[in-house]
Amino acid sequence: MISYTTVGTNDLDKATAFYDALFAEIGIDRLWANETFVGYGPSMNAPMYAVCKPYNEQPATAGNGTMISLACPDKETVHKLYDKAIQLGAQCEGPAGPRGDSGFYCGYFRDMDGNKINAFAMVAPEN
Repeated sequence: MISYTTVGTNDLDKATAFYDALFAEIGIDRLWANETFVGYGPSMNAPMYAVCKPYNEQPATAGNGTMISLACPDKETVHKLYDKAIQLGAQCEGPAGPRGDSGFYCGYFRDMDGNKINAFAMVAPEN
């Protein structure tokens, strides 16, 4: 259902350095890039995550209540992405770990432009 999502940036070079390193942790590369837009994903036939300069040339701002969630196969990958994001200078919005008893396992962070990201996996509930 989702083709791609975008988050805005005010510094495309800084943002792509962050996302190049972050997505390398899970084997994801750039799929498409130009002077204002860089897209990441496993293939052109799968949903893409993109970072871009706003088309209207106004400053990029993080949407209040907006969050992009990155699917991970297991909790180890959640930690790998969350830890890498923090190492790259992201701000913690909730450390990696279980949320409730439903098996929802995630870590929340904000990138350099304030965009809220969630690395998550559905795992066997912890008792």
